[in-house]
Amino acid sequence: MDFDDTPEEALWRTSVRDFIGAHGDELPGGYERYVDREEKVVQRKRWQRLLYEAGFVGVTWPREYGGRDGTPMQQAIVTQELAKVGAATLINGIGLGMAGPTLIAHGSEAQKRRHLLPLLRADEIWCQLFSEPAAGSDLAGVTMRAIRDGDGWRVRGQKVWTSGAHYADFGILVARTDPTLPKHAGLSYFIVDMHVPGVTVRPLRQMSGDAAFNEVFFDDSPIPMENLVGEVNGGWRVAITTLMNERLMIGGGGADLGIGVEELLKHAAPHLSDLTPERRALVRQELGQCYIEALACRLSGYRRLTGLSHGQIPGPEASAGKLAGVALARQIADLGVRLLGDDALFAGDARGDRHWQYVMSSSPGLAIAGGTNEILKNIIGERVLGLPAEPRLDKGVPFDATARQRVEAAR
Repeated sequence: MDFDDTPEEALWRTSVRDFIGAHGDELPGGYERYVDREEKVVQRKRWQRLLYEAGFVGVTWPREYGGRDGTPMQQAIVTQELAKVGAATLINGIGLGMAGPTLIAHGSEAQKRRHLLPLLRADEIWCQLFSEPAAGSDLAGVTMRAIRDGDGWRVRGQKVWTSGAHYADFGILVARTDPTLPKHAGLSYFIVDMHVPGVTVRPLRQMSGDAAFNEVFFDDSPIPMENLVGEVNGGWRVAITTLMNERLMIGGGGADLGIGVEELLKHAAPHLSDLTPERRALVRQELGQCYIEALACRLSGYRRLTGLSHGQIPGPEASAGKLAGVALARQIADLGVRLLGDDALFAGDARGDRHWQYVMSSSPGLAIAGGTNEILKNIIGERVLGLPAEPRLDKGVPFDATARQRVEAAR
């Protein structure tokens, strides 16, 4: 494999670097991973709009919907160069990585014309309304109901772990439209306006201090018929497109899921002299192992980018990338905090030692985001290794019948 840029890619990389250099004073810092304050939302929306106007957002999207018909490698170069300067991820990541690709694949022409350009410009922010208190890993077990009401629908129920719902304008939502069908067959996929009556958003405070996630309640909230994506009761097929793109976004491009290994090496350098020779040797071994695993994740991500460049669709291989990336991120966070020694008990400044405590307390959530580790291992076992599927007692059984069975079993 040739890891050097082609002449065209080298020119593209130079244009990205020039843009970043010219707008460095507007660059949102990578340490501000989650947005709790309105001024941060405004700043990061402005930054995405600047990137879009320069042609660096939605690079691979069709030109007719605001993209530039570029290559996955061009988009990867943008991501790489932003990561090198410590830029925060784009505020509309869910829109760009999940909602947008799903609408391009399954949306009506009117939906594409209405939503894709504002999404790219960050004029409208999106969130993902999939998980529920009793349906996370088993997404097809959602109980939120969407009930026909004249020319539209009304939804009632609860979603949880919804990133960015507190500042989102629209959401992609999976709800049950026919409980008499088996659980995968009775779902529909909707675009929901987060500002309609009956929508209540409650932030969930994490141990890191962030409130990135939310629980969202719908009390007969209206959804017009034109916001149905795909067919009635055909939502599972649409949702699979979203999930595949989500796992590609999280673990499919070789990007670091937490703090990068290069940052760990910089952090470790001044601490090594404080260690005994024996301990110093062990820490160097750990640093070397982190570096090797980071390189393996990156190169595996490049293989997936190569596949996308050749027209392949996102597949289960991205699940392996996410698993490996999560393990590495937690290993880096753990070592970073241990290097602090006794000082790990105290808070430093926002750009100093406290950052490693923040990374450590945030890292457990990575094992849940984008599908739990256990679910991803099942996907790899069944779809990559060809192992027998997990037994399913509810296969082909109407959802309302299985729901009654769960209630009776609980008694």
